[in-house]
Formats: sequence, C-alpha cells, structure tokens
Amino acid sequence: MSVLILIPARYASTRYPGKPLVELVGASGQAKSLIRRSWDAALSVAGADSVAVATDDARIADHARAFGAEVVMTSTTARNGTERCAEAVAAMVTPPDIVVNLQGDAPLTPAWFVEDLIRAMQADPEMQVATPVLRTDAMALRGFREDRRNDRVGGTTAVFDRAGRAMYFSKEVIPYTGRDFAEGEDNPVFHHVGVYAYRPTALAAYSGWPEGRLEAWEGLEQLRFMENGIPVHCVEVDARGRAFWELNNPVDVERIEAILRDHDLD
Repeated sequence: MSVLILIPARYASTRYPGKPLVELVGASGQAKSLIRRSWDAALSVAGADSVAVATDDARIADHARAFGAEVVMTSTTARNGTERCAEAVAAMVTPPDIVVNLQGDAPLTPAWFVEDLIRAMQADPEMQVATPVLRTDAMALRGFREDRRNDRVGGTTAVFDRAGRAMYFSKEVIPYTGRDFAEGEDNPVFHHVGVYAYRPTALAAYSGWPEGRLEAWEGLEQLRFMENGIPVHCVEVDARGRAFWELNNPVDVERIEAILRDHDLD
C-alpha cells in the first residue's frame, strides 16, 4: 500500500499566529523552525513513500521549500488539517492508499508512533481512520491539569472501547479519576497524539460534511468523523521513555525545548 505523509500548516492560528515558523532550540543549541522539525520527524518514518507540506501561506511555503520540502498549496478555506489534507489529496491524479496527517505542531512525534499507525491500517482494510493514543505518566497528567487550571488549551485526551474505537476526544482531562497518580503507576488517562491515518474515501466524505456540533465546541476535527458514524480507531503506542508534547501555546516552546535537551535531540 502506498503511504503519503502530509504536514498541514497554516499561519493564521487562532491561539498562536505564525506557529509553524517559531524556532525551537535543540540540545546542541541549533534553532530550527517548528515546521522544519515536523518535516524531519516525517522523514524518519519507515514505510512512507512520500512527504509533503500542505499550506495556504506563501511564507510557510517559501520557508519549507528553502530546506528542501515538497509543498502542496491549498486554499484558505480549509478549517483544519483534515480538510487541508482532503483538498491536497483530491487534487492528485493517483491518490495514495493511506494518507497520514502529521500535524505541524507535534515535532516530538517518534517515528514508531506513525509506523504503528500505518501497520494498523495495513492490517485492517476496513479501518477508515486511525490515530495514536499514549497512556499518560504522572508528569504528563500534571501538565494536562495545570493547563486546565490556568485556562489554557493543552493536549487532548481520549477514551475508547475494548475494540479500540474512540468513544470521545476532549480537551478536558477524561476520564475523571478523582485522584492523583504516583510515578510509575498506570492511570486511565490517554493522551491523544496529533497524527491521523485515513483512507482517501474517508477524507473525501469528510470534506463534504458540515462542521459538527461537538467538533465546533471542542475544536477537535476528528469528532466530525464520529458525528457522522465513521469510527476512529485508537492505536495505543509506547513512548519507550520518550517524552511527548505538542506546541499549542507559547508556553509550550519552553516545555518542548526542555524535552529536546533532556533527550539529546538536535
């Protein structure tokens, strides 16, 4: 099966305008833009046939081409990364069998997260949409709760059934536990990792649906699939000791740079 990784990126982010061009300093002191780090993460994925940045902004496009990225220009009407991916794939003469949306704000995404996702899609031809989830540790859970206490939109959590089908995604911390957890203790809160894999048919259907009610309230694009009866499969991944965080707010720059230093990532 052919696999295309698309990195959707827009300049006009509501929470953090210009986010793809924000520079992050790695362990060696070298600064690279967020979109460059996301591109490097995509290139490290085994099993991907091609990688491209999908954007509607000339500043992002010029910057991406300057470091050697392939760029697909899309319209300014795409409301989220899934719509942007759908638009890019619709313009292709021969679409890939599997489209991976590696969102441009998750440069710490380990290659094996995406590889596990691709394998899950390859193993089950009936699976239309899949996304990784990572069981939180005590530190990550504290970070989620700290963001909510300070009225910041941080990471997303997910709950799913025994077959791995998502029951809900939220920017609140779900499920409610009523207590803290010690280091090394398993807890039931799963961090949704901002990567998706789709069949082209699912992408085409998505772009034809109006924005869903829950999607609009939560600001979570994947809920549109669920609101229209398309299951989103959660693929549990193993961090293997790697800390993971997305860049959602300016405060996350410091968090991500600390992880780059701690894990000796340039």
